[in-house]
Amino acid sequence: MSQTLGLLHEALQLARELGYEVREEPLGDLAGGLCAVGGSPVILLNLEQPVAARLERLLAAIAPDPRLDAEPRSRLLDARLAAARAGAGPARPGGAG
Repeated sequence: MSQTLGLLHEALQLARELGYEVREEPLGDLAGGLCAVGGSPVILLNLEQPVAARLERLLAAIAPDPRLDAEPRSRLLDARLAAARAGAGPARPGGAG
């Protein structure tokens, strides 16, 4: 789990550097995801979910962003982002549910 937690922290930093606001909150039954608040991209992560689930939700939200290509990241995170990109369609703000 420590590797997953480290990847989550790296991905959080990367998302924030790309201009996403990331909110980690208890969301009950909601999974979270990418949405827009006042026209700004916000990623909601449910603190009630396991670390691995939060990481996957975060990667799914940022993977389609073309600006990622210019950002430095670890090889492990790069591999996880590539897997998320392979399984992801275009990001759509408003998909927090």
